[in-house]
Amino acid sequence: MRTRDQIYGIEASDFLRNIAMYKTLTEDQLLRFYPGKEAVIRNLETQLAKQGRLYHNRETRRVSASAEWDSKADPGLLAAVWVLLDFIDRAEYHSPSDFPVKITFFAGGEVYEIIYVPYGREILMNHALAGKSETEARRIILVDRPAQIGAIHIPNTCGFCRVEPDGAVQYYKSEQK
Repeated sequence: MRTRDQIYGIEASDFLRNIAMYKTLTEDQLLRFYPGKEAVIRNLETQLAKQGRLYHNRETRRVSASAEWDSKADPGLLAAVWVLLDFIDRAEYHSPSDFPVKITFFAGGEVYEIIYVPYGREILMNHALAGKSETEARRIILVDRPAQIGAIHIPNTCGFCRVEPDGAVQYYKSEQK
C-alpha cells in the first residue's frame, strides 16, 4: 500500500510551487497544469485547503495562496496563465515576471515572454517596451480586443492573442517586421 506522500509527493510540491508563484489560479487552470491527474489534484486541493495551506474561493472558483491574494487577483496574469497552458507540454520552465512581462517561459530552446496590453494602454506599453529590443525573447502579446493589434508596436513580437472568458485562447499572427 502506498502512503499519502508517495501518492501526492511530486504533485503536492509542484502544486504548491505554482500557487506560491502565481498567487491565484482558477480551478480549471490548476487541472490543466496536470493533465490526466484531475482526481489527484482535486483531492490534493481539498487536503491543502483543510490544512490551511491555501485558500479556495468556491464562488470565484479560484485557488489562492491566501484570501488576501484571492481578493487581489490580477486578471492580466490569470489570462497569461491560459496562454502558458497552451505551451505547458513543451515548457521546460515558467515563472511570473515583472512589469511589463506577465510570464516568462522556456520552450524548445527559446525564451518567450507573455505581455498583457490592457485595452486603452497600447501607447503606454509601446513606450515601456520601445527601448527593450535587445532581448532575445520572443514576445506573445495578450490583448483584450483584436482591434488593439494595429496600435501595438513592440519589438520581437512573434504573435498576438486574446483569452475568452472560458479560457480558450485565440491567436493572431504578427505582421510586424
